Amino acid sequence: MSFPRAMSTPEIITSAIARPRARVRTLRPTVVGDSRRGRVLDVALVLLALPLILPLCLLTGLAIFLDSPGGVLYRSRRVGKDGVPFDMLKFRKMRHAATGPPLTMRDDERFTPVGTFLATTKLDELPQLWNVLRGQMRLVGPRPELPGFVAQHADAYEEILTVTPGITGPAAVRYASEAHLLSQQRDPLTFYREQLMPEKLAIDTTYVRSHSIAGDLRIIARTLLVPGSRLGHNMTRGIRRHRAHAAVLSTSFLLIAALLVTTTV
Repeated sequence: MSFPRAMSTPEIITSAIARPRARVRTLRPTVVGDSRRGRVLDVALVLLALPLILPLCLLTGLAIFLDSPGGVLYRSRRVGKDGVPFDMLKFRKMRHAATGPPLTMRDDERFTPVGTFLATTKLDELPQLWNVLRGQMRLVGPRPELPGFVAQHADAYEEILTVTPGITGPAAVRYASEAHLLSQQRDPLTFYREQLMPEKLAIDTTYVRSHSIAGDLRIIARTLLVPGSRLGHNMTRGIRRHRAHAAVLSTSFLLIAALLVTTTV
């Protein structure tokens, strides 16, 4: 089954944005105000967390460098607010030049050993904080999708693309174990396009129509707490299967910690 081709920027905007104006929902002023305050909150939270995030990013980057050849970061072309494409950053978790379907499964054969660990812990998403600082993403919002998927659901994205996409969101929390769910399907791509994605779009549409600062904070809390048991189970499973690579992560962390202590003394 072939995957739809990637569209150019004009095609994305035409298919996902350029609709009769009567069909485009006008956002309430309170929602617009919340979006502006949310941007300020996002930047403040990221800057406050930098002392903790930077060492973790250094640790993760070192583990990727030691684990397999290739770049540390991976850039995925996604559709952002108002249909504007951008490069969403992730830590690389696949082998260099790996090819295959646009979806990843649990225990995807394209994963590097450290990449499997990153996928189960969601540490591969950390570089998207740079997208947040650049204003391309928010901490909370609908997850940005590939151009091909946006083209297939242009009517729904007409409204969803009126807000900035996020690192996490209600649909991301609801389907925190998406990779595991997809791995159980005979045809994961068809299942995603015809069943899973419409459900996620419905959740995202509800979010777009009613999001607020308080609601975003609740989603952040749920992101940290609700999927914790699932991710914790996957992490434990991943560490058991990749004990040597967990040791690499631990050793790298100790080296970075020692370096930080040395520079501050």
